[in-house]
Amino acid sequence: MLYAVFMSAVLPPFPKPEQPVGEPELLQLGSAEDEPCLRADAARNRARLLDAAARLIAQHGAAGVTMEAVAAEAAVGKGTVFRRFGDRTGLLTALLDHSERKFQAAFLAGPPPLGPGAPPMERLRAFGCAMLRRSVDELDLQLAAEPSPDRRFSAPALRVLHGHVVLLLRMAVPDADCELLAHTLMAQLNPALIHHLTKQCGMPLERLEANWADLVARVTCIEPPR
Repeated sequence: MLYAVFMSAVLPPFPKPEQPVGEPELLQLGSAEDEPCLRADAARNRARLLDAAARLIAQHGAAGVTMEAVAAEAAVGKGTVFRRFGDRTGLLTALLDHSERKFQAAFLAGPPPLGPGAPPMERLRAFGCAMLRRSVDELDLQLAAEPSPDRRFSAPALRVLHGHVVLLLRMAVPDADCELLAHTLMAQLNPALIHHLTKQCGMPLERLEANWADLVARVTCIEPPR
């Protein structure tokens, strides 16, 4: 069973290699008040604002999403948007929340090789390729919601993704410094780098996926399947 870990929660420390290794828990990006226990009218208003923001992204890209524009699109006061989401980053994070929940559920409890049941390196290869595909599909939104430098490595969703990579590395290469090695691997999955490679350099997604599989193989000394 998956349990939600909210932004105010402290994630448990990862076990040492000799300890039993378990999956990290499902993380929810939103706060506790975003749960289904919201009053019906508040839940409808939140969904209305997110629908308005999604329409603006579809029409103008993430750059067109401002608190003022969302308020106008949803025909509500600007203060309503600020009270619900805090700021523009909070709004964009809420838009990413549904996608993040689905992705976490897939690698924590979905079918292999992304989910449990496959060898750790097969799962790591599948994880990176899934993240690359997801980032390409949501690139504009992910870039707009990128955490500030002081939160880039401590944002709850990123901590769960990093922790999952650490877990897989500890099962495959327990003698390595898996905490730092996971940061090295995750750098290849950064939305800003993916934007540079795909949009500015014109690299196809297939090349990034092949490079990820090659990187995993070199790091773990386990040849990828051909």
